[in-house]
Amino acid sequence: MAQSKSEEKEEVSFLQQFNDLKKKHPDALLMFRNRDFYELYKQDAVKAGAQLGLRLSNQMFEGVKEKVKVAVFPYYDLDTYLPKLIKAGNRVAIVDRLFDKKVEKLAKEGIDALKGKGQKTDAPAEPTLNNTNDMQKKKKEQAAQEEPVRKTAKAAAGEKPAKENKAEQKNAAKTEQKAEVKDTQKTEKKEAKERQPRPPQMVTPNGEKVTHGHAYQSKVNPADFYFTAKIDGKQLKPQKMDQADLAAFKDKQMTVPQLMEKYYPTKLMPKVAEDAYKNPKAIDGPEGQMKVEKFNVYKEKDEQRPDYGKYKFYAQVGDAKMSAVASRQDLNAYFDRVATPNQLIEKNFGEKLHLKSAYDKYQLPEGVDTKGVRVAKDREDGKWKVSVDMGDKGKTAKKEISFDDGYSLFKTKTATREQLAAKYLTTEINGLLKGNTAKVEKSASLKM
Repeated sequence: MAQSKSEEKEEVSFLQQFNDLKKKHPDALLMFRNRDFYELYKQDAVKAGAQLGLRLSNQMFEGVKEKVKVAVFPYYDLDTYLPKLIKAGNRVAIVDRLFDKKVEKLAKEGIDALKGKGQKTDAPAEPTLNNTNDMQKKKKEQAAQEEPVRKTAKAAAGEKPAKENKAEQKNAAKTEQKAEVKDTQKTEKKEAKERQPRPPQMVTPNGEKVTHGHAYQSKVNPADFYFTAKIDGKQLKPQKMDQADLAAFKDKQMTVPQLMEKYYPTKLMPKVAEDAYKNPKAIDGPEGQMKVEKFNVYKEKDEQRPDYGKYKFYAQVGDAKMSAVASRQDLNAYFDRVATPNQLIEKNFGEKLHLKSAYDKYQLPEGVDTKGVRVAKDREDGKWKVSVDMGDKGKTAKKEISFDDGYSLFKTKTATREQLAAKYLTTEINGLLKGNTAKVEKSASLKM
């Protein structure tokens, strides 16, 4: 249905009032009462729409070239939406018209009478900016607001000159707006003082407070749930939860500290001294001290590389320049400052640097005779390979070893044959051991 001219002018008037009031109160959300609805415009509509889940519309206004974003909700939802906006930390102002249809009719009759006498006339009074904290007295205020307007209508009929009447209206409106905005600010400050901070769910070894630890359902994939929390008010990146952890958390069998330990382990570790991150440092190498010239993190930008887009560690130790894809745990340890550059270099580049500590983690499974471990050059392709003869349990395949491992074994003597066998053949060795155990159990059952 097409709008009447009076309605179009009313919309333009609302938009003009919004622009004027926004200049005076840029930090407040302005809600305009338009018949049975409340409307918010432009940036206020976008902000309120996001916080309240309102659908925005793009409307054209007379005299405005571009479409204006508008958020609308029924007047009876005000008691629901207003507390949400205030709890979200917004300053909210409600703009009501100071006249209704009856008053407007009286004003029109008075204006027509003045026109007959040759006197000038003026438009109705400006809207008022209502304090959101006095909503319980809203009906009384509206009743009180109508009285000055009726007087204005009478003045238009002949009690006072139009210019004097207009000046009084503007001064009264400005005074009322300033008083109400000031009252709103005082009330907000009082509420802020009365709010008590949420007690932390735990405190880390570094004295940081963990709050807002909770699980939530993904909007994209409802089958997925994520755990997140805040540390000293800073939001952590959500981590996808295991279904078992989710069930335990819902049943209160798993606590927030336990979930933090699983999904954010580096956040709960003690931080290392900041001096540990200042280069140059030195690492104990196979032939003495090795100077760490550089260590940092970067994102691979070469699209031709298989690790394109991944985060990598880069290290320069002596003349050696190296890079490797960083695991999420190591990245978190680096950014959370719970592991030193030297520790991360030894973990990620220790084998390339032929460090003895890099091979200490490799151990053969129990029950393997170390005499059966062999490292030799293959006669067919001339490559160095490792294998294990496990006697009646069988033999493993021959696995080629890297140049760095060969150098560590033969040149620097920082790796052993047993360690290389554990590095390359542990999975196959466990398979032989498991198969032999099953074979023995089957034979024993047949005898019985």
